[in-house]
Amino acid sequence: MWHGPLEKITDYKFRIPKSYQPGMRVDGIIYADEKLLQGIKKDKAPQQVANVAFLPGIVNNSFAMPDIHWGYGFPIGGVAATDPDNGGVISPGGVGFDINCGIRLVKTNLEEKDVKDRVTNLINSLYQKIPSGVGSKGELRISKEEEKRLLVNGAGWAVRKGLGVDADLEFCAEGGAIDGADPDSVSDRAYERGKHQAGTLGSGNHFVEVQVIENIFDREAAEKLGLFIGQITVMIHTGSRGFGYQVCDDYVRIMVQCLSKYGINLPDRQLACAPINSPEAKRYIGAMRAAANYAWANRQVLTHRVRESFERVFDKSWQTLGMDLIYDVAHNIAKFEKHVVNGKEKMLCIHRKGATRAFGPGHPDLPLKYQEIGQPVIIPGDMGTASYLLLGTEQAKETFYSTCHGAGRVKSRHEALRTVNLETLITELNNKGIQVRATGKKTIVEEAPSAYKNIDDVVDVVHKAGLSKKVCRIRPLCVLKG
Repeated sequence: MWHGPLEKITDYKFRIPKSYQPGMRVDGIIYADEKLLQGIKKDKAPQQVANVAFLPGIVNNSFAMPDIHWGYGFPIGGVAATDPDNGGVISPGGVGFDINCGIRLVKTNLEEKDVKDRVTNLINSLYQKIPSGVGSKGELRISKEEEKRLLVNGAGWAVRKGLGVDADLEFCAEGGAIDGADPDSVSDRAYERGKHQAGTLGSGNHFVEVQVIENIFDREAAEKLGLFIGQITVMIHTGSRGFGYQVCDDYVRIMVQCLSKYGINLPDRQLACAPINSPEAKRYIGAMRAAANYAWANRQVLTHRVRESFERVFDKSWQTLGMDLIYDVAHNIAKFEKHVVNGKEKMLCIHRKGATRAFGPGHPDLPLKYQEIGQPVIIPGDMGTASYLLLGTEQAKETFYSTCHGAGRVKSRHEALRTVNLETLITELNNKGIQVRATGKKTIVEEAPSAYKNIDDVVDVVHKAGLSKKVCRIRPLCVLKG
């Protein structure tokens, strides 16, 4: 339970002043409303917001989004920028274990009436095509040398294997591969864990979901994106699997030793970090980027499998079905970006852990198609309610162009298993017209809608706070869980 100060700045923004604890270098800022704040106070995450404010070189504030909840070191939903020229550090806990866990949205030209009698066939086909769950292995078998090429080329590696098209890369953040990946900074154990998992869904909150657009808030933006009410879309949510987990695990151990080496004092060892210009940080950055590229390759392979499933069910090519990528964006990553601080442009290290990049209109890193409207921001909800598509805004520069990444948990997985009845949950989902498949019953219970915050409340906060603006609300028809 949080008993510290939370000063109201606006209806959607609250401050933990740096005077709260000696050693805080900046304030903590939590985006929420009064309703969400009551749940946030019951968690230990606000203390983690304060802890992040201790990081050397942190700029402006330690931020948290309305989906904030307890995480490793950083809260999930945390954002922090550090300045390499002012002793700034990089922290694996500010990225997370599932490096480049992220999400992509694929549109179709199908309408709900086209799929309503084929939903069962669709979910069965997806279940057969996509390996999912803990330790799942894909059809791809690659050597260590081939895996190195995957780590450098990301989604482009998959496209060159015939598992996608160049247009897919255009609508991925970083073109589906971030420069500077260093395969030589990756351990043998990470290589071993990654060699069979490209093109797999993984476990936990990862999913492939077939959906229908049920509400549009910004008709002009929707038209420019080629979206309309009743349209079928697909979301793919997964990350770097065991490969990324191992990279994080390896470097957390290394970074803990850096604390005394570089004289860094922190209230929580899970925030272990190193100066950005140190050899340890440089190796972590190279390995993290390799894991990020692994995740982009993984989502690209899964996109191909999704397209194959639709082709099988509808007996048409995916091109005929209009299955084009809207966007793919990470929400567990540290990236070097230019931002204006005190009137001067600076290259900063932006940690986003459970937070989505949200560049506004005109940002030079956006595809030409999105220059006018801003970056698509894809926010998944839980499998029983809805997800959202939003757009980045210029006002989001106050959070280094960051917004929320999902609904955010309110129950731990253990608590969900203790309090949720599987049969009742399945009945409730069926009554809503939602079919679910998973490798195990445990996953379905852990991901029950009651384990998450209300996605409408979370999205309303970032919309009203100006961090991103709503385009459409999307309802699930069938869900493949990891």
